[in-house]
Amino acid sequence: HEHEAAAVLVALMQSILSETPAADLLRTVFGYSTFRGAQAEIVEHVTSGGDALVLMPTGGGKSLCYQIPALLRPGCGIVVSPLIALMQDQVDALLQAGVRAAFLNSSLDFETASATEKRLLGDDLDLLYVAPERLLTDRFLALLDRLNDSGRPALFAIDEAHCVSQWGHDFRPEYIQLSQLHERYPLIPRLALTATADALTRSEIRMRLGLDTAREFVASFDRPNIRYTIVERDNPRKQLLAFLADHRDSAGIVYCLSRKKVDETAIWLREQGIDALPYHAGMSNEQRREHQQRFSREEGIVIVATIAFGMGIDKPDVRFVAHLDLPKSLEAYYQETGRAGRDGEPAEAWMTYGLNDVVIHRQRIDESVAPDEQKRIERQKLDAMLAYCEAAGCRRTVLLNYFGEPADACGNCDTCITPPQLWDGTVAAQKLLSAAIRTGQRFGAAHLIDVLRGKHTEKVAQFGHDQLPTFGIGADLDETAWRSVARQVLAAGLLHADAQRYGGLTLAEAARPVLKGETTLMLRRQIVRKKSTKLKRQKVDPWLAHAGGGTHNDDPLFEQLRAWRAELARTQGVPAYAILHDKTLRELAAERPTSIDDLQQISGIGAAKIERYGAALLELLGGG
Repeated sequence: HEHEAAAVLVALMQSILSETPAADLLRTVFGYSTFRGAQAEIVEHVTSGGDALVLMPTGGGKSLCYQIPALLRPGCGIVVSPLIALMQDQVDALLQAGVRAAFLNSSLDFETASATEKRLLGDDLDLLYVAPERLLTDRFLALLDRLNDSGRPALFAIDEAHCVSQWGHDFRPEYIQLSQLHERYPLIPRLALTATADALTRSEIRMRLGLDTAREFVASFDRPNIRYTIVERDNPRKQLLAFLADHRDSAGIVYCLSRKKVDETAIWLREQGIDALPYHAGMSNEQRREHQQRFSREEGIVIVATIAFGMGIDKPDVRFVAHLDLPKSLEAYYQETGRAGRDGEPAEAWMTYGLNDVVIHRQRIDESVAPDEQKRIERQKLDAMLAYCEAAGCRRTVLLNYFGEPADACGNCDTCITPPQLWDGTVAAQKLLSAAIRTGQRFGAAHLIDVLRGKHTEKVAQFGHDQLPTFGIGADLDETAWRSVARQVLAAGLLHADAQRYGGLTLAEAARPVLKGETTLMLRRQIVRKKSTKLKRQKVDPWLAHAGGGTHNDDPLFEQLRAWRAELARTQGVPAYAILHDKTLRELAAERPTSIDDLQQISGIGAAKIERYGAALLELLGGG
């Protein structure tokens, strides 16, 4: 009865909300029939003048939470966005929907910027995107003062708000100064929006942006259309190529830790016939802008990048995100993998992970000049990342629990599809710890494994380690198995790489009960995974669903619509998705509308797009 009552209440609320001005804008401007999750509540709260902290996953519809209130409130909504390269695409998409939008950043010449400023003061804009460093200039603050005198800033939206956190993975110093907005314009509603923030980061966002009394909206962090897979690093290039074989002609991102690795990987991928482009901070602004634009506007481009690439990506049809190196925290991992599958279609988050990842990240923290408190927090975040990698149960459960969200096993990650076997690795761990002690805690894992397996290498003989009691006591396990043991022992914090001893593995206090046999250590046994078949689509929000399922690339009408869209995008110099999303094209191909009234029922086609493209679409679909 409780479930029935809740269902009736939800239906009643939807009915009420469907009659609001916000719902009307959603339908006529953006082409969607209903709000998702807390969107309607956020829109109503902000439109009424309230402040909000919005945590919503990438692809969850954050933008509508400020775009619709900006259209409903008098004046122009000011959106603070940290990534200059993407503002043009965001504005292009809004212009296609008939929204008066513009941006101000350092890419504009003086004449264009001045014209945009005049439009702002002349009440000729609904939304203005501004880089934080531009907003904080005396010139722009003076513009806001004039706008405020006439009561016409509609709202301030601070996107990617986690950039304010010094503990976060994308810290930007200029974000801290955005507290000026609250101090100078206390009556203007503000939204801080982010796709990822743990409790510590949320608290810091509130404190630094003066959002103490802001209402908090937290959507589910689950991205059910993304399959998470982690493989033990063996031959990373070969493993990456095997993974990419299932994603030919798909857009994707490959993340690497260093600029050098980015360049080398991009060159190698091109040699393998994959259209790959590098992206990192060592490239010129012009090169980065060109590669970002090609990724955004062309089909099937793979970007190989450092973390310098990606924040705020609007491209909805990124089919995979691959990591060749371990991110430093679960927040970074969630943010980066969240760039896949924003259209709700099946997507993959794939990563190779090895022993060196643990050593390098721990050393980086130990050697940094950061204060001790920051080092402590970074170690905690790394430990959570390692626990995720070594999880024996559902990865999605571990990920969601980290963000404070309870979850059941998903059935759509590698550990659910092929559950790892566990074994009692206490004795093996004891042998590894003993080898570290006997060799003076001065050597890395590779040397310790040689000693344990009884290998007569030059280095083993040089230090006399072939005479130790531990020499050869681990011959029952092969090198791969020992590397797995070493990685898990390191991840569990029993050993750590000592920066003062050139990365030599030293025992931590947590190793004592294992050495004494006072505790049992269960380890994952490495197994060969079966090649996955079709990606699953589980528990996907119906709003994201499309007609028919599958990849749809074999539908001639869908391909004809894509070709039509691609030509339009090329002619107008905008991303293809700014015109119509893939899921809209699929719905068009499935439903084959024959009139303007029919087109209005298709998700993602608002009034401006019907006016602009309706006749051409009906002709293509055979109804014109």
